[in-house]
Amino acid sequence: MDWLKAELEAELDEDYELELSEPALSLELRRIYKKRHPQTLDRATYFKALLSLQAELIKLQDWVEHRGEKIAVLFEGRDAAGKGGVIKRITQRLNPRVCRVVALTKPSERERTQWYFQRYVPHLPAGGEIVLFDRSWYNRSGVERVMGFATPEQVEQFLQDVPEFERMLVRSGIRLIKYWFSITDEEQQLRFLMRIHDPLKQWKLSPMDLQSRVRWEDYTKAKEETFARTHIPESPWFIVEANDKKRARLNCIHHLLDQIPYGEVPHEPISLPDRVFNPDYDRAVLPNELYVPARY
Repeated sequence: MDWLKAELEAELDEDYELELSEPALSLELRRIYKKRHPQTLDRATYFKALLSLQAELIKLQDWVEHRGEKIAVLFEGRDAAGKGGVIKRITQRLNPRVCRVVALTKPSERERTQWYFQRYVPHLPAGGEIVLFDRSWYNRSGVERVMGFATPEQVEQFLQDVPEFERMLVRSGIRLIKYWFSITDEEQQLRFLMRIHDPLKQWKLSPMDLQSRVRWEDYTKAKEETFARTHIPESPWFIVEANDKKRARLNCIHHLLDQIPYGEVPHEPISLPDRVFNPDYDRAVLPNELYVPARY
């Protein structure tokens, strides 16, 4: 378990560093935020559980690559609900050639004229790949619907089409898993305030995010109809209670691992080969201006 101890120490250091990197965050806002939250997991307990789950994710990755499996995971939910934090913890120790994240920008003029699902299809997993969609085709029944970027007819067509589209994906061999991250109205407001007052996080706030506060109830109605019409046996929805970020991350990763019947993959023993030394080789001395100055 020496590796776990070493990684735990590194993670704790990083967590402290992130906390110290928020000097502009109002102490009063921190006090309010902590007061409104139940006691969360302590750092050591959280990171020990996270590292254990990440070790399992590596086993899953090896199994996916070995078996040529195809896994697509959709992350949807309220703005500021913590989707990105979970995705970061899933991918943190995985090979980006096997596990990649898809976060599409708004569609181009050309893409607006395509079949709606067309821009997502090229990003679907091939054999031996895991793809994490940081928002997905459900933009149509969410932000596009609420903000008026799609007509009622387009939204209705999407809700009719998406169950069959997802059944086709499943029939093709893709393991499709859909998560919805749920937070309360009050929790979203607090997280937005935290971002507004933290210069390192203001980039996370877009005009669409701010509008989600104004249109909270519209988003709720859109979510309820989406669930009612797209929660199908082939690709059901799973709701992650996300008011507590640490527990949400652990619960989601644990649940994701439970959805896939992965197992140990045989590996050849790894040994470090001897370095080849050439007695006639002299390493060239490079000029100082090529080196990054040592300022720390």
